[in-house]
Amino acid sequence: MKTCLKTIVLTCMSTLVVFAGLTISSCGNDPCKAIVCAYGGVCADGECTCATGYEGTQCEKVSREKFMGTWGVTEKGTLTNPAIYNVSIEPAEAIQDVTIANFYNLFPGEVRVKARVSNDTLYIDRQEAFNRVVEGVGYIDQPATKEENAHMIMRYYVADPSTGKINDFGWDAGQPSEWELQDQ
Repeated sequence: MKTCLKTIVLTCMSTLVVFAGLTISSCGNDPCKAIVCAYGGVCADGECTCATGYEGTQCEKVSREKFMGTWGVTEKGTLTNPAIYNVSIEPAEAIQDVTIANFYNLFPGEVRVKARVSNDTLYIDRQEAFNRVVEGVGYIDQPATKEENAHMIMRYYVADPSTGKINDFGWDAGQPSEWELQDQ
């Protein structure tokens, strides 16, 4: 009986020691313990993976905000002479979406070109606007600082289906369009 009781006590003590050791060693090594990811971001291995439309080390920034405002455009297309004009980038319904007013210095009034943002890139998916087909992509190559405005390189085309002519701004030919943020 003494031997049986001794075996039970030793087994219980051994089990408690193993359990305590596993519990203590598993608690101290969580690299996400002190990290809070904003806007639905998820921490894995100490780094946040951000939801669509957000960026930053803790997903604290809305990606499209750096694109919002009035941009001064300087460009020369394959069919058009050099031009300088302003466009306005404004928020759209989805967090990653924006609209561009006065795109191509032609689309008047309520006509807006739809675009989406991913980090430092602006995508204009193929679409029809003001009886023309538009597609393009741009990227911020110089983020805004206190001393300088943001600078973006845009590559796009505008096709007129009625004439078959394509005005190219660095998409396949020609020089890319350069945009500089005037104000936010």
